[in-house]
Parts: sequence; structure tokens; C-alpha cells
Amino acid sequence: MTGNEWLTVALAKGRMLPPALNLLEKAGLGCGQLREMTRQLTFALEEHNLCFILAKPADIPTYVEYGVADLGIVGKDVLLEQERELYELLDLHIGCCRLSVAQRVGSGDFHGGYVATKYPRITERYFQGQGRQVEVIKLHGSIELAPLLNLADVIVDLVSTGKTLRENNLEEVETITQITSRLVANPGSYQVKGERVAWLVAKLAAALGEGSERKC
Repeated sequence: MTGNEWLTVALAKGRMLPPALNLLEKAGLGCGQLREMTRQLTFALEEHNLCFILAKPADIPTYVEYGVADLGIVGKDVLLEQERELYELLDLHIGCCRLSVAQRVGSGDFHGGYVATKYPRITERYFQGQGRQVEVIKLHGSIELAPLLNLADVIVDLVSTGKTLRENNLEEVETITQITSRLVANPGSYQVKGERVAWLVAKLAAALGEGSERKC
């Protein structure tokens, strides 16, 4: 292992944690205790001088930007929405999905109107870039309800299989961007702990090169 500095890595709780742990373990970093069902939010791998923080996905860029964590694993959707001062080091090819526009089946072309989303910044940039006038309504969950209750004409949300859309009589009509999880770094940590950061990046890149985690 290069260097003796400790690295702190922020990981997203929820559905993105298992594939992140799979990748870390494939890179030779045993994460057994992180898989245990506990309420503990910080874990140390002393043999590798690594500390892990478990946090909500939307909070990870904040932890990394302010230096509480040196590195973080977070979805590209969060990075695009928050526009934090971070270095994006590696596409981890996990958490594959897409950020899309969806509407009620048979609604016709969307030329402008009300849009419900958890991603107001991305949404405004996308429609402004196309010259379409929209009013963005920010919601925090169950975005699919908005068209059903006539709150919005369309929604912008993450889509993986499209099953939830179909179950609510919605259809995907435009793809804004493809989304995967990324490894990001605090700029200061990247400079001060450069060798250690490079060591971890190399291990993850090697694991990705073996192919089994590269699903998108």
C-alpha cells in the first residue's frame, strides 16, 4: 500500500450500497462488516487505512466538498444537479439508469408546460436549451403521481426498467442523459493525498477492467 495517510470514503446508503461493496471487494478491499445489518454509520478497514461513511446519496457531495470525506461514490444525477466543486475521477459503471422525461400514455408531443421533478436544475437547463418554456415543480418522492393528479404535464425522473412508469400509465418519451455512479474527490485531498487516491483509483479501475461489474 502506498503512503500511510487514512482515506475517508463516503458511500450512499440504500440500493446503491450493495453494488458499491461488490466493486470494493472485487478490488481486494474486504467490506464484510459494512454488509452487516447494524445502525453503525462509520466503519474502518485498518489494514488498508480506509474509513467509510454511510450517508444519504444527496449528502455525499457535501461531505466530500467540505473535506469530511476525501472521496465519495455517488450517482451522476446528483453531481449534475448539485454542481459541487469536486474532481470526478472514475466512472464505476454501477447504478446504471437514465434521467428521462415521461408523460401519460397518448398525451402527444410536449412543447412546454408544467414539469414535476426531483431535479429542478437539470430540468430547467434541459428545456431551456431546447427553447421550451416550462414551470418546474420540485417534488421529493412519488413523482409519478404528478401527471395522474394533473399537477404536471410531464415528469423528469430516473428510469431503469420502466416498470413503475408502466404501472402508472406513463411512458418514457425523451432521454436527457445516461446515469452511472462516479468516484469523486475533494480537490484538497486529491492534492495532499495524491498517492493514496491514485492507489485506490488504480485498484477500482483494475476491478472494472475484469468486466463483471461493467454493466452499462
